[in-house]
Amino acid sequence: MPGKLRIRTPPFKNNPTDLYTILNRWHLSRAARILKQGGVIAYPTEAVYGLGCIPEDFVAVNRILSLKGRSVNKGLILVAADPEQLAMYISYPSQSAKKQILQTWPGPVTWVLPATKAVPPWITGNHKTVAVRVSKHDLVRRLCRTAGVLVSTSANPGHCPPATTARKVIAYFGQSLDYVLPGKVGSESRPTEIRDALTGAMLRQGG
Repeated sequence: MPGKLRIRTPPFKNNPTDLYTILNRWHLSRAARILKQGGVIAYPTEAVYGLGCIPEDFVAVNRILSLKGRSVNKGLILVAADPEQLAMYISYPSQSAKKQILQTWPGPVTWVLPATKAVPPWITGNHKTVAVRVSKHDLVRRLCRTAGVLVSTSANPGHCPPATTARKVIAYFGQSLDYVLPGKVGSESRPTEIRDALTGAMLRQGG
């Protein structure tokens, strides 16, 4: 299992025609590998940097909760590359609700839906529901396609404001993370809005 924060530069034998693309692929591949090994990473999302891990990994999830000082009872958000990835974790309350939800994805809208038995109790907390989102952020979607569905919670300890840059993430957590995926956050001004699929209520206003 990864132990310390890893930020390395890939070796290049020649001058690549698209260095940015090659670097992105290298960082994404490394982040996915660390996640699959039980690591905790930080990655850019629609508005802020998030902390992530494989949701079924209790040890990794517990590390995130400890870093944030967050109670397991509150539950955590799951993020995916497409609705199909979330199918095993959620059930739609109705076809009309499903249609409404799918119209907002990919996008900066998190929905609270009935959780299936596949969702671990350390993800749902004290709820029978789970908060999920299909991200519109390119790096998040590419990461999820490689690593699978991920935990997504803002990268900040306690009551500090969420980090919006890799530099701020490192200032907050230092060597406590296994990797920080470089990249820019999206154009949203605040973390994604959260809606209740059962009632239609707005639980958190987004950017």
